[in-house]
Amino acid sequence: MNDSGSSFGGRKRSMRDVGGTQGGLGEFFVGAAMAAVGGYLLTNQVEVHTSFWRFGGLANGFGITLIPLLIGVFFLFFNAKSKLGWVLTVGGGLFILANILMNMDIFFRPTSLFNTLLMLGLLAGGLGLVFKSLRPHRNATPQSND
Repeated sequence: MNDSGSSFGGRKRSMRDVGGTQGGLGEFFVGAAMAAVGGYLLTNQVEVHTSFWRFGGLANGFGITLIPLLIGVFFLFFNAKSKLGWVLTVGGGLFILANILMNMDIFFRPTSLFNTLLMLGLLAGGLGLVFKSLRPHRNATPQSND
């Protein structure tokens, strides 16, 4: 270990350093706040509805999709090391999750062009600042290796 107090870079790092580079802490926080506000406003304009659960030709096929999950849980209660039980339980759970996602209808609520541009601009600008903050800054003052 060297005298600089840093085990990797050979120089001391300050709290102003972001992503292992000099400077950029202010840009990071401003960008993160902008991206968070833009993301919130964008997702607030989205409505999610569910449609009917269909499996094959069945009108209400949710019950049949539970069968592999329940058989897997049965095997796991009988023997917790059962590979077939784990495969059926995890596979059945993933199958149910996939069916839930496939039966969702997602709509963007009508809004003005200004609001849409504001939401997307905040999100894109904030992400741009966050990524810019991770790059080295030329105006950052180098620190000495005392």
